[in-house]
Amino acid sequence: MNALTGQQFEIRHGGAYAVITEVGAHLRLFQTDGRDVVVPFGADELPPACNGAVLAPWPNRLRDGQYSFDGADYQVPLTEPARQTALHGLVSWLRWEVRSHTASAVELAVDLPPTPGYPFPLTVATRYELSQAGLEVTTTGTNTGESNAPYGVGFHPWLSPGPGTLDDAVLEVDVAQWVPTDDRLLPTGVAEVPAEFDFRSPRPLRGVDLDDAFLSPRFNADGRAWLRLRGSDGRTVQVWMDSSLTCWQLCTGDHVRAAAARRTGLAAEPMTCVADAFRTGENLIRLAPGDRHTVHWGLQLV
Repeated sequence: MNALTGQQFEIRHGGAYAVITEVGAHLRLFQTDGRDVVVPFGADELPPACNGAVLAPWPNRLRDGQYSFDGADYQVPLTEPARQTALHGLVSWLRWEVRSHTASAVELAVDLPPTPGYPFPLTVATRYELSQAGLEVTTTGTNTGESNAPYGVGFHPWLSPGPGTLDDAVLEVDVAQWVPTDDRLLPTGVAEVPAEFDFRSPRPLRGVDLDDAFLSPRFNADGRAWLRLRGSDGRTVQVWMDSSLTCWQLCTGDHVRAAAARRTGLAAEPMTCVADAFRTGENLIRLAPGDRHTVHWGLQLV
């Protein structure tokens, strides 16, 4: 019998090893020299807190599951009933098909069928590739329909603190703006990063409760914005994104539904837009028929 998450696709390079699932193209496991880079989950488990998910055609939350686009109103299912929101898009529970699979890389794709709430045919393809530089992820969304489509994409890796706890891990991320939210975790504006969430200088996560988006990341000369989580073992998980992605969502998991997943790691989510973009239009991608949109990000352990 297949695992709950379907077929398991292994890739390796040197001491690096990753497993990607058929269902949702989740990054289920990623280790370097036996040390977890992301918080893993079992092949016969459902991802406890969207672990390793591809978030499309929108990341994060959509208020009331409702939006308007090009003069028409739409309603998608509410997948977070407690907050009356539609969370993390539509592709993470679908079976993806393998386009290619080598020793060090795998590419999967899913054709998202039109539904009353999102009547826009879309193909999403994600490639995971291991190299000396770590794991690189490339995702392309293609509008295969005959009308314009609203689109956003994000990813949900839970970074592992290693053998220690998240309280002992040290975070560094260079961002200039923070997105305040209401009691449903929906945006209410943009502000300067408050002192309690300012990690431009590295500091421990002990006592910090995060489920927040951050804008205006600093891109280095290499064209990448970086986030670093150093564990108590001295090893550092580094996440990068290029300018095809605009923001981070950071979550310590204090309030996730699965109690066993709380504060097991740090969700460091590169995204093209923050929550509610289908309603606000902020950084919303408008895909014309035949248009493609590609993003790049990656993970490494140093």
